[in-house]
Amino acid sequence: MHELVNWLVNTIGAMGYPGIFLLMAMESSVFPIPSEVVMPPAGYLVHEGKMNMWLVILSGTLGSLAGAYANYFVARWLGRPLVIRYGRYVWITEEHFDKVEGFFLRHGEISTFISRLLPVIRHLISIPAGIARMNHWRFSLYTTVGAGLWVSILSWIGYFIGQNEALIAEYSHEAVIAVIVFSLVLGGLYAVLHQRKLRRQADPA
Repeated sequence: MHELVNWLVNTIGAMGYPGIFLLMAMESSVFPIPSEVVMPPAGYLVHEGKMNMWLVILSGTLGSLAGAYANYFVARWLGRPLVIRYGRYVWITEEHFDKVEGFFLRHGEISTFISRLLPVIRHLISIPAGIARMNHWRFSLYTTVGAGLWVSILSWIGYFIGQNEALIAEYSHEAVIAVIVFSLVLGGLYAVLHQRKLRRQADPA
Protein backbone atom coordinates (compact mmCIF):
# COMPACT_ATOMS: atom_id res chain seq x y z
CA MET A 1 0.00 0.00 0.00
CA HIS A 2 2.83 2.38 0.87
CA GLU A 3 4.49 1.84 -2.50
CA LEU A 4 1.16 2.11 -4.32
CA VAL A 5 0.27 5.42 -2.64
CA ASN A 6 3.73 6.82 -3.37
CA TRP A 7 3.42 5.74 -7.01
CA LEU A 8 0.00 7.37 -7.32
CA VAL A 9 1.24 10.60 -5.72
CA ASN A 10 4.14 10.70 -8.16
CA THR A 11 1.96 9.74 -11.13
CA ILE A 12 -0.75 12.28 -10.35
CA GLY A 13 1.89 14.89 -9.63
CA ALA A 14 3.52 14.23 -13.01
CA MET A 15 0.34 13.90 -15.09
CA GLY A 16 -1.63 16.53 -13.19
CA TYR A 17 -5.37 16.82 -13.59
CA PRO A 18 -5.48 14.65 -16.75
CA GLY A 19 -3.96 11.87 -14.62
CA ILE A 20 -6.78 12.16 -12.09
CA PHE A 21 -9.33 12.16 -14.92
CA LEU A 22 -7.80 9.06 -16.52
CA LEU A 23 -7.49 7.05 -13.30
CA MET A 24 -11.04 7.86 -12.19
CA ALA A 25 -12.40 7.07 -15.65
CA MET A 26 -10.76 3.66 -15.36
CA GLU A 27 -12.12 3.22 -11.83
CA SER A 28 -15.62 4.07 -12.97
CA SER A 29 -15.57 1.63 -15.87
CA VAL A 30 -14.45 -1.99 -15.50
CA PHE A 31 -10.84 -1.59 -14.36
CA PRO A 32 -10.20 -2.51 -10.70
CA ILE A 33 -8.61 0.77 -9.59
CA PRO A 34 -10.20 1.80 -6.27
CA SER A 35 -10.98 5.49 -5.95
CA GLU A 36 -9.87 5.25 -2.31
CA VAL A 37 -6.25 5.13 -3.49
CA VAL A 38 -6.62 7.73 -6.27
CA MET A 39 -8.32 10.77 -4.76
CA PRO A 40 -6.69 10.97 -1.30
CA PRO A 41 -3.18 11.32 -2.83
CA ALA A 42 -4.57 14.11 -5.01
CA GLY A 43 -5.96 15.77 -1.87
CA TYR A 44 -2.53 15.42 -0.29
CA LEU A 45 -1.00 17.28 -3.25
CA VAL A 46 -3.54 20.05 -2.66
CA HIS A 47 -2.36 20.21 0.96
CA GLU A 48 1.21 20.53 -0.36
CA GLY A 49 0.13 23.48 -2.50
CA LYS A 50 0.82 21.61 -5.76
CA MET A 51 -2.78 21.32 -6.96
CA ASN A 52 -6.10 23.13 -6.64
CA MET A 53 -8.87 21.34 -4.70
CA TRP A 54 -11.71 22.42 -6.96
CA LEU A 55 -9.87 21.33 -10.08
CA VAL A 56 -9.02 18.01 -8.39
CA ILE A 57 -12.69 17.41 -7.57
CA LEU A 58 -13.77 18.50 -11.06
CA SER A 59 -11.21 16.22 -12.73
CA GLY A 60 -12.21 13.24 -10.59
CA THR A 61 -15.91 13.83 -11.11
CA LEU A 62 -15.61 14.22 -14.88
CA GLY A 63 -13.39 11.14 -15.03
CA SER A 64 -16.00 9.13 -13.12
CA LEU A 65 -18.69 10.38 -15.49
CA ALA A 66 -16.62 9.44 -18.54
CA GLY A 67 -16.08 5.90 -17.24
CA ALA A 68 -19.76 5.59 -16.40
CA TYR A 69 -20.65 6.77 -19.92
CA ALA A 70 -18.46 4.02 -21.38
CA ASN A 71 -20.33 1.33 -19.44
CA TYR A 72 -23.72 2.92 -20.10
CA PHE A 73 -23.40 3.20 -23.87
CA VAL A 74 -21.68 -0.16 -24.34
CA ALA A 75 -24.46 -1.86 -22.36
CA ARG A 76 -27.15 0.08 -24.22
CA TRP A 77 -25.64 -0.97 -27.53
CA LEU A 78 -24.85 -4.61 -26.70
CA GLY A 79 -27.83 -5.51 -24.52
CA ARG A 80 -27.93 -7.93 -21.62
CA PRO A 81 -27.08 -11.22 -23.43
CA LEU A 82 -23.85 -9.90 -24.91
CA VAL A 83 -22.86 -8.12 -21.68
CA ILE A 84 -23.20 -11.43 -19.83
CA ARG A 85 -21.41 -13.31 -22.61
CA TYR A 86 -18.39 -11.04 -22.90
CA GLY A 87 -18.39 -9.53 -19.42
CA ARG A 88 -16.25 -12.34 -18.02
CA TYR A 89 -13.30 -11.01 -20.05
CA VAL A 90 -13.35 -7.83 -17.99
CA TRP A 91 -14.09 -9.41 -14.59
CA ILE A 92 -17.89 -9.14 -14.80
CA THR A 93 -19.35 -12.47 -13.73
CA GLU A 94 -23.01 -13.28 -14.30
CA GLU A 95 -23.55 -13.70 -10.56
CA HIS A 96 -22.01 -10.34 -9.80
CA PHE A 97 -23.96 -8.63 -12.56
CA ASP A 98 -27.24 -10.18 -11.39
CA LYS A 99 -26.73 -8.61 -7.96
CA VAL A 100 -26.03 -5.17 -9.41
CA GLU A 101 -28.96 -5.44 -11.81
CA GLY A 102 -31.23 -6.49 -8.94
CA PHE A 103 -30.12 -3.43 -6.98
CA PHE A 104 -30.98 -1.21 -9.95
CA LEU A 105 -34.39 -2.81 -10.43
CA ARG A 106 -35.25 -2.57 -6.72
CA HIS A 107 -34.26 1.05 -6.24
CA GLY A 108 -34.98 2.52 -9.65
CA GLU A 109 -33.04 5.23 -11.39
CA ILE A 110 -31.86 6.85 -8.17
CA SER A 111 -29.66 3.78 -7.70
CA THR A 112 -27.26 5.39 -10.19
CA PHE A 113 -26.71 8.09 -7.56
CA ILE A 114 -26.67 5.82 -4.52
CA SER A 115 -24.26 3.37 -6.13
CA ARG A 116 -21.60 6.03 -6.72
CA LEU A 117 -21.21 6.05 -2.94
CA LEU A 118 -21.03 2.28 -2.50
CA PRO A 119 -18.03 -0.02 -2.96
CA VAL A 120 -18.01 -2.89 -5.44
CA ILE A 121 -21.14 -1.89 -7.37
CA ARG A 122 -20.24 1.74 -8.16
CA HIS A 123 -18.35 0.81 -11.32
CA LEU A 124 -21.03 -1.60 -12.60
CA ILE A 125 -24.31 0.20 -11.94
CA SER A 126 -24.07 2.02 -15.28
CA ILE A 127 -24.46 -1.30 -17.13
CA PRO A 128 -28.04 -2.12 -16.01
CA ALA A 129 -28.89 1.56 -16.49
CA GLY A 130 -27.74 1.29 -20.09
CA ILE A 131 -29.56 -1.98 -20.66
CA ALA A 132 -32.75 -0.44 -19.26
CA ARG A 133 -32.21 2.58 -21.56
CA MET A 134 -32.46 4.96 -18.65
CA ASN A 135 -32.98 8.57 -19.71
CA HIS A 136 -29.54 9.90 -20.63
CA TRP A 137 -29.89 13.26 -18.91
CA ARG A 138 -31.15 11.80 -15.63
CA PHE A 139 -28.36 9.23 -15.76
CA SER A 140 -25.82 12.04 -16.23
CA LEU A 141 -27.30 14.09 -13.38
CA TYR A 142 -27.46 11.27 -10.83
CA THR A 143 -23.99 10.00 -11.77
CA THR A 144 -22.39 13.43 -11.62
CA VAL A 145 -23.90 14.32 -8.24
CA GLY A 146 -23.06 10.95 -6.68
CA ALA A 147 -19.54 10.83 -8.10
CA GLY A 148 -18.89 14.45 -7.16
CA LEU A 149 -19.92 13.81 -3.56
CA TRP A 150 -17.72 10.72 -3.22
CA VAL A 151 -14.73 12.34 -4.95
CA SER A 152 -15.04 15.36 -2.64
CA ILE A 153 -15.10 13.19 0.49
CA LEU A 154 -11.96 11.29 -0.53
CA SER A 155 -10.12 14.41 -1.65
CA TRP A 156 -10.73 16.21 1.65
CA ILE A 157 -9.65 13.08 3.56
CA GLY A 158 -6.35 13.23 1.70
CA TYR A 159 -6.07 16.96 2.32
CA PHE A 160 -6.49 16.74 6.10
CA ILE A 161 -4.66 13.46 6.71
CA GLY A 162 -1.79 13.84 4.28
CA GLN A 163 0.25 10.89 3.06
CA ASN A 164 -0.43 8.58 6.02
CA GLU A 165 -1.91 5.62 4.15
CA ALA A 166 -2.96 3.84 7.37
CA LEU A 167 -5.12 6.78 8.43
CA ILE A 168 -6.39 7.22 4.88
CA ALA A 169 -7.51 3.59 4.85
CA GLU A 170 -9.14 3.99 8.28
CA TYR A 171 -11.04 7.18 7.46
CA SER A 172 -11.96 5.94 3.98
CA HIS A 173 -13.48 2.87 5.64
CA GLU A 174 -15.46 5.08 8.03
CA ALA A 175 -16.57 7.23 5.10
CA VAL A 176 -17.81 4.13 3.28
CA ILE A 177 -19.88 3.12 6.34
CA ALA A 178 -21.31 6.63 6.64
CA VAL A 179 -22.32 6.87 2.99
CA ILE A 180 -23.83 3.37 3.08
CA VAL A 181 -26.09 4.46 5.97
CA PHE A 182 -26.89 7.68 4.11
CA SER A 183 -27.66 5.73 0.93
CA LEU A 184 -29.96 3.32 2.74
CA VAL A 185 -31.92 6.20 4.29
CA LEU A 186 -32.09 8.02 0.96
CA GLY A 187 -33.11 4.85 -0.88
CA GLY A 188 -35.83 4.09 1.68
CA LEU A 189 -37.19 7.63 1.46
CA TYR A 190 -37.20 7.48 -2.33
CA ALA A 191 -39.01 4.11 -2.28
CA VAL A 192 -41.73 5.45 0.03
CA LEU A 193 -42.29 8.58 -2.05
CA HIS A 194 -42.27 6.56 -5.28
CA GLN A 195 -44.88 4.12 -3.94
CA ARG A 196 -47.10 7.00 -2.84
CA LYS A 197 -46.84 8.51 -6.31
CA LEU A 198 -47.82 5.21 -7.92
CA ARG A 199 -50.80 4.82 -5.59
CA ARG A 200 -52.01 8.34 -6.40
CA GLN A 201 -51.72 7.63 -10.11
CA ALA A 202 -53.64 4.36 -9.72
CA ASP A 203 -56.41 5.97 -7.66
CA PRO A 204 -59.32 6.69 -10.05
CA ALA A 205 -60.48 9.47 -7.79
